[in-house]
Amino acid sequence: MKPIFAKKSLGQNFLHAPNVVRNIVITGHISPKESVLEIGPGKGVLTEALLEAGATVTAVEKDDNLIPFLNEKFKEFVKTAQLKLFHADILEISPTTIGIEHPYKLIANIPYYITGEIIRKFLETSTPPECMVLMVQKEVAERIVSRDGKESILSISVKAYGKPKYVETVKARCFRPIPNVDSAILLIDSISKEFFNQHKVSEEHFFNVVRAGFAHKRKFLINNLEILAPKPILISIFNEIAISPTVRAESINTETWGRIAQKISSSFPQKN
Repeated sequence: MKPIFAKKSLGQNFLHAPNVVRNIVITGHISPKESVLEIGPGKGVLTEALLEAGATVTAVEKDDNLIPFLNEKFKEFVKTAQLKLFHADILEISPTTIGIEHPYKLIANIPYYITGEIIRKFLETSTPPECMVLMVQKEVAERIVSRDGKESILSISVKAYGKPKYVETVKARCFRPIPNVDSAILLIDSISKEFFNQHKVSEEHFFNVVRAGFAHKRKFLINNLEILAPKPILISIFNEIAISPTVRAESINTETWGRIAQKISSSFPQKN
């Protein structure tokens, strides 16, 4: 078998710290026979821990060089179908097309450059996971949980679907090759679309409002939202919800965004 090298083009940084792998599995509360989707198994360090925990793992790997390596390494698990390997780009397939059994959990050390796309894809899908445990860039994890007290489109988007938690920092030295930045284990739990049902607003309309609100960071939120509703209507909405007219988008929490979106939607239903 030829040597396996990380491909920079695929954003590969192979995790090699056993304690970190163990913490990922613990964070996911993996129990025997649970269905787990793993993205980019790489050399199979996390895959092995998931299998040892008794999970039924569906692993999707884009790197064609890794498929024979993984098939050989885990041939006994492949034979019993505890592990199913797919050579594919995760962004081009859906859970249903590869036979993922619902409920399932998404657990992965994902490439930095597609972090946002993966999170969005699996939160918005009609068959989302119960939870996600992801290795992401430290700064991205901090932004999602709003460690600095400021919200962003990314943090609001995640919190509308689930409950994010910064689990722990993972130093760059835990990977090969060593990346330029530290990583973090991020948990997104209790994933559902109940938020949109509760606020009686469509996902599309909600995110239209959020994107409009963040369009110009230095502007007051009410001025950014004028693209969606006249100023007098917005003033009335802000008064009703008890929001200051001088507040900026980064200071508004997810729940308040839902109320704003619902009020705009009821005032201008054609904008849904």
